[in-house]
Amino acid sequence: MTGPESEGSPVRRAVCPGSFDPITNGHLDIIARASSLYDEVYVAVMINQAKKGLFEVEERIDLIGRVTAEYGNVRVEAFHGLLVDFCKQRDIPAIVKGLRAVSDFDYELQMAQMNNGLSGVETLFIPTNPTYSFLSSSLVKEVATWGGDVSHLVPPEVLSALSERLRKD
Repeated sequence: MTGPESEGSPVRRAVCPGSFDPITNGHLDIIARASSLYDEVYVAVMINQAKKGLFEVEERIDLIGRVTAEYGNVRVEAFHGLLVDFCKQRDIPAIVKGLRAVSDFDYELQMAQMNNGLSGVETLFIPTNPTYSFLSSSLVKEVATWGGDVSHLVPPEVLSALSERLRKD
């Protein structure tokens, strides 16, 4: 065995959760930065049966897997239920979240405190690269639906899938 565990050091794991419908360059920025800080990074794709996404969960997992393959230490899985349960099942002590603006902080702080109170899982906030501070999946979908150019906001694989999906609808 090689790597941190073979040397007696525990593997440092974190999770980047979200719906990723679709994954954007802003998401990728946070995942890339987390992958440089942790040995293993899980991208947890939220399943919300009450909400119909543009892409099915399996499609999102496939797209995320393709655009994060270069990092080598990123795993992509779906989750349903409490994020802290996902973390407990995989021995993940840290949640990594990107903050775009001060307005994100209030909600994310409440979630971080709840998650810590439920299970002791810590949340680390990474400020979003200013280039992506306005970016959200919802905004990308809306602009793309109306024919706007989102090629600078999503990876090429996602742009292709997004264009194809919107042509069908």
